[in-house]
Amino acid sequence: MEPIKTGILAYGMSGRLFHAPFVATNPGFELYAVTERNKKTATERYPDVKSYNSVDELLQDEAVELVIINTPNNTHYEFAKKALEAGKHILVEKPFATSSAEAKEVFDLGRQMGKKVMAYQNRRWDSDFQSLKNVIEGGELGKLIEVELRFDRYKREPGPKAFKETPVPGSGISFDLGPHLLDQAISLFGKPLKAFKITGTNRPGSKVDDYLSVHLIYPEGLNVYVAASLLCAEPLPSFVAHGVNGSYLKNRTDVQEAQLDKEILPTDEQYGIEPDGSEGKLTIVDESGRRSTEYLTALPANYSRLFDAVCKYIRDDEPFPVTEEDIDCQLEILESADA
Repeated sequence: MEPIKTGILAYGMSGRLFHAPFVATNPGFELYAVTERNKKTATERYPDVKSYNSVDELLQDEAVELVIINTPNNTHYEFAKKALEAGKHILVEKPFATSSAEAKEVFDLGRQMGKKVMAYQNRRWDSDFQSLKNVIEGGELGKLIEVELRFDRYKREPGPKAFKETPVPGSGISFDLGPHLLDQAISLFGKPLKAFKITGTNRPGSKVDDYLSVHLIYPEGLNVYVAASLLCAEPLPSFVAHGVNGSYLKNRTDVQEAQLDKEILPTDEQYGIEPDGSEGKLTIVDESGRRSTEYLTALPANYSRLFDAVCKYIRDDEPFPVTEEDIDCQLEILESADA
């Protein structure tokens, strides 16, 4: 099979950590080109990669088959359309777009051009979330009553990235961490019957939302809560599930980002393995009221599985796990008015 010649539109943190290592180590791809507007650093690690000065230059390269769109949030829609019109398949970072209308237009254009359109939702392949998913799908908790997914940080000062911190489309915590959390919930339970969203701005001098809470209501009495905050000094467990038979609690313990930052490759034997003490806590109560507690070690995680799915979708037309309906549901919730 011919490797998919791949271009990455930005080689900042996202390109350096979340894309280039996986494209470079997966035999289904060839890391062919990147865009670097200022510092030219990609060739230090990938000597054979082409470094273009602009997005347009990369898109004009006829050899590029797949484009990874990992530019600022408010440019995803524009560059997705440009890449499709240039005859490229696209993999678009979160948020896929800043509105469901934009997303629909991109997916429709992909069909018109005969090209694959994919959403990069890597947190589906986090070890901590996979652990929660395994417990829920295993059925030990019985009928689910409540599930909570959180992403808590403490960052009092606004960050340096203007597209996240100024009031432009796709800014704020809703479009930064919200897509991760909502995608995880949707991947588990599908589209909710109802969704109620609340945002808040609490950091001194902040111009965008830095707090998000969404209540998702599902059939059979299941309530799912997703929340993100930039002013949480003592984070709560990131994954909590309560069922009629017991509960499961898990902290956010995925190590992939930290390992990638240390240039540990996804092919390394130790990649994606959580350290001791990161286990999730499963508590089950039997019919006699007796409690049993088990500490579960998460299986190794690897975002390479997402790139495997990209390859299979492009080469073999196998369905991509993040569907158009998933993205539409996510964005409809994010763009809805606060409850």
